[in-house]
Amino acid sequence: MANFGPKDIKKLREMTDAGMMDCKKALKESDGDMDKAVEWLRDQGMGAAAKKAGKVAAEGAIGVKVEGKKAVVVEINSQTDFVAQNDKFLNVMSTVINHAFDNNLADAEAINASDIDGQPFADYLSLQVATIGEKLVVRRSALINADENTAVNGYVHSNGQNGVIIEAKCDSAATAEAMTSALKDVAMHAAAMSPSTLSYKDFDAKYVEDETKGRIVAIEKENEELRRLGKTEKNIPQYISMSQLTDEVMTKAESDLKAELAAEGKPEKIWDKILPGKIARFISDNTTLDQEQCLLDQKFVMDDSKTVAEYIADKAKAAGGTAEITRFVRLEVGEGIEVEEEDFAAEVAAQMNK
Repeated sequence: MANFGPKDIKKLREMTDAGMMDCKKALKESDGDMDKAVEWLRDQGMGAAAKKAGKVAAEGAIGVKVEGKKAVVVEINSQTDFVAQNDKFLNVMSTVINHAFDNNLADAEAINASDIDGQPFADYLSLQVATIGEKLVVRRSALINADENTAVNGYVHSNGQNGVIIEAKCDSAATAEAMTSALKDVAMHAAAMSPSTLSYKDFDAKYVEDETKGRIVAIEKENEELRRLGKTEKNIPQYISMSQLTDEVMTKAESDLKAELAAEGKPEKIWDKILPGKIARFISDNTTLDQEQCLLDQKFVMDDSKTVAEYIADKAKAAGGTAEITRFVRLEVGEGIEVEEEDFAAEVAAQMNK
């Protein structure tokens, strides 16, 4: 007979948070060996996770840690939002965030391939699955580890559903120090406004081409309805991104604007005072994609008279230097995960027939 008693069962339960009868069975199967009992429960947790493999872990939370010149953001997925809010899940998040931060783990792949507390990370996570009772996935992560001339900050929304880490290269360590709070503001902006990329330079040419065609068709259809209602039609843009505004395009635009001024009878000697504003308006009207999706070109939520890039430039100038945002990572829970709609009635009927 296995050599263990109620105190051993209580201890194992405290160590693993497994049920009392499960702990009793684990100790029985392990001849009272506590370490083997923990392994047995872990293995059962792996079995439970396997049963849940068909369930998509699309809920969860985002965690962010920022200290000095280092920042980490991690997404951990669970199967339900209820689990993502409990203390056990939050403890897992804290442990994983600190593990990634302390060991400079660059992404989720590095986290999942690492060792934690003297065991493979996969084993650690399996034990958490056994404890929490749901499939858990460390799906995405990113790390910023910067030098003294780089400002770093981050932000995680209060509901834990999205988070941002961000960096800006500066001309000096003093400017970088002064820019830290401004980057927190921009991280909050990014969390709210959901930019998909830093700059128009990151766009694929085919994507811009397809978006242009799609927007033109959409406005044309909208204009049909406006005409029917006798309302003013919307202008149909030729372009939607700075990536399309080549030197040739801008030269033609300037020529067309000069022709308009001449047709309006404006004296040529004052054109140089009028043209800059008209050119700026042309650029604004023909870069709507950039304004929607590029962080640097979005109107800053705390001062919409400026773009994010202008806000950062002004803050750096006030600090006596220069700064440029060079990277940001924004994660939102479940982004890109496809969740199948379940037929609850059919699922219940299937269970009844078993």
